Amino acid sequence: MIENPFILRGYISDAYFCDREKETIDLIREIKNGNNITLIAPRRIGKTGLVQHVYAQEEIKDKYYTFLVDIYATKNLADFIQELGRSILQSLKPKGTKVVEHFLNCLHSLRSSISFDMNGVPSWGVDLGEITSPTTTLDEIFHYLESADKPCIVAIDEFQTISNYREANVEAILRTYIQHCHNASFIFAGSQRNMMSEMFLSHARPFYQSTSIKTLKAFLSHARPFYLSTSIKTLKAIDREVYADFATRLFEERQKFIKRETIYQIYDRFDGITWYLQRMLNKIFSLTEKADDKMMELADDKMMELALNSIIDESAFAYEALLFQLPAKQKELLIAICNAGKAQNIMSSAFIKKHNLPSASFVQGGIKGLLEKDFVTETDGTYELYDKFFSEWLKKEL
Repeated sequence: MIENPFILRGYISDAYFCDREKETIDLIREIKNGNNITLIAPRRIGKTGLVQHVYAQEEIKDKYYTFLVDIYATKNLADFIQELGRSILQSLKPKGTKVVEHFLNCLHSLRSSISFDMNGVPSWGVDLGEITSPTTTLDEIFHYLESADKPCIVAIDEFQTISNYREANVEAILRTYIQHCHNASFIFAGSQRNMMSEMFLSHARPFYQSTSIKTLKAFLSHARPFYLSTSIKTLKAIDREVYADFATRLFEERQKFIKRETIYQIYDRFDGITWYLQRMLNKIFSLTEKADDKMMELADDKMMELALNSIIDESAFAYEALLFQLPAKQKELLIAICNAGKAQNIMSSAFIKKHNLPSASFVQGGIKGLLEKDFVTETDGTYELYDKFFSEWLKKEL
């Protein structure tokens, strides 16, 4: 049994995964029917965990080759191919030499760049400069996916990133390969709803009308390659009661106890976003003593504040450095948005006056930089700090 059951990284098993029963069944059904899926949700709400949970299910794990590719840090098509190839190789290693060899034999353009250790285990030693013809290597990777001896599932996290690549036609290139790859299903996961909606629901894009749309009908747009090419799903926060049951169980299984009201307070304070709930309860669990015949400590709201202060104190130096690096205009606007919590109509005279900002042009210039640097997120005209712990730290410092 794992000592602290509130897992912060990776996927362990069903026992440490909260709910998502309906979403899991739904995704598995789509995959088994050969459909591609678009999964849209804010960062840290659990998209990657859900994909890993689906991959671990009996209907999937032994019948498919499963790959998870994070392209958040990529800047161009060569970066994308680098991450795709690395992820496939890492996932195939536990499957045995024969399976790995088939993948490597497909990579004619990069075969000399794959290194092997003394035990014959391959590693992805490809430098970006060695991907001299990205479309050639991409063709080889898709040839592998099409020729693999099991169907494949490729989940691409932060898929909206490709919209910012310097190459103009990446979406069209990928769409062509995906359209002709019959041995793989794709999960396109993204956190920026407006960008994802534009990519997949635009009328003039190649994916138009290739599958049914289940949600987001209000966001139809017709001009992009992925239009109507996938089943589109949104991932919302886990139900508060369900998460409270989950957290209570994990405490009690290890002879520790927490007030249900405290779980509610944490859930509400962090909008039910899974990673923050897990981080808080991981810390509270570590601070709570086990019950015995003489004592039973009950984690409560005081323990919650103690845990929160501990977490933000651990990151205080990094937060100070981040704030110091911001230009004065962006820093002033960041503080205004932090004070507002969920800021709306930030160009309005009311918002500008309330937060003593110089002008609408000042706000317009500042928000662009804050969004680009991921200090702030925007959903339907509402702006808030991306890192909720950073927001808590900043409120303490003001």
